[in-house]
Amino acid sequence: MAVLTAKRQAANGPKPDRKHNIKAARQAYYDKIAKYDMAPLWEVIKNLVTPVPNPKSVPTVWKFADVKRLVLEAGEVISAEEAERRVLVLENPALRGQSRATDTLFAGIQMILPGEVAPAHRHVSSAIRFVLDGEGAYTAAEGEKAVMSPGDFLITANWAPHDHGNPSDKPMLWLDVLDMHTVNFYGASFGEHFDEKMQNTARADGDSLDRYGSGVLPDGVPAVMAKRTPVINYTYARMRPILERLKKAGDIDKRHGARVRYANPVNGGPVLPTMGAHLALLPKGFKGEPYQATDGTVFVCVEGGGTTRVGDETLEWGQNDVFVTPAWKPYAHTAAKESVLFSISDRPAQEALGIFREAA
Repeated sequence: MAVLTAKRQAANGPKPDRKHNIKAARQAYYDKIAKYDMAPLWEVIKNLVTPVPNPKSVPTVWKFADVKRLVLEAGEVISAEEAERRVLVLENPALRGQSRATDTLFAGIQMILPGEVAPAHRHVSSAIRFVLDGEGAYTAAEGEKAVMSPGDFLITANWAPHDHGNPSDKPMLWLDVLDMHTVNFYGASFGEHFDEKMQNTARADGDSLDRYGSGVLPDGVPAVMAKRTPVINYTYARMRPILERLKKAGDIDKRHGARVRYANPVNGGPVLPTMGAHLALLPKGFKGEPYQATDGTVFVCVEGGGTTRVGDETLEWGQNDVFVTPAWKPYAHTAAKESVLFSISDRPAQEALGIFREAA
């Protein structure tokens, strides 16, 4: 009987490998639809719809001592006019070659040497400048020449003509953050150069802050101002005392410290539709509770020093150091001495799209 069964099996051939056949049939199907520029969602959906955010950027800190030394070397290699903008891009180590500090934000350190002018141009990408080092250089934007000092927060809105100059006797360094990756995602990037190196500046330094940031508004504010702030320079000299008032009053958030949000004085909204910024004072001995949200954030230490725990990693920072926390990575600040942190993120863009989320 056993011999008969063996003969029957030999006659019928080997038993088919059903799993192998299904896999081969599916691959043949995938190859076929690929010729028609299609693909099976079921093979990729786990990477497209993740259970929680999965940012590609990683926690990173750029030490100012290194940054300053290297950007000063750049001054010997290329002029501001040749480079158009002499900027060292802060590249997240997990996103090399993509000019990204976080998944969505560009960040770089720009330097302008004494006597130099960075020629006038404009672009769709909105930009901010946060001044790190130097005194007396200026940014001219929308007809106002704003003289810059450390801690100043300057706005270059979408399509606003702008140039930079340094009539002082020392180099000026600042942090640039732009939303260019958001603009490029939508295929909406435009840029334009001007024949004149410097734009005509009929408005005096501080004009926009006095005009719009003093509790009154001029009649006939243009509708565009509801989308972005008309203020060119939020000076540190005016912002820092507000933090001190909050600290003395005990208005200290357990996660962020005594913190203010830079606001559009026309409507109280964010300074730009795509990026929003804060300034926070961490009292001496501050040990912040963890915070978690979907916006990737760029921080600058303006004063003091401390550490930030991001997930399982600890970043140590001091004055003028720049560091980033990726989206949805819980982080907590600690400050051994009184410290001030500037931060900027893509939260306004996420809120406009209805996708921003904070952990409870």
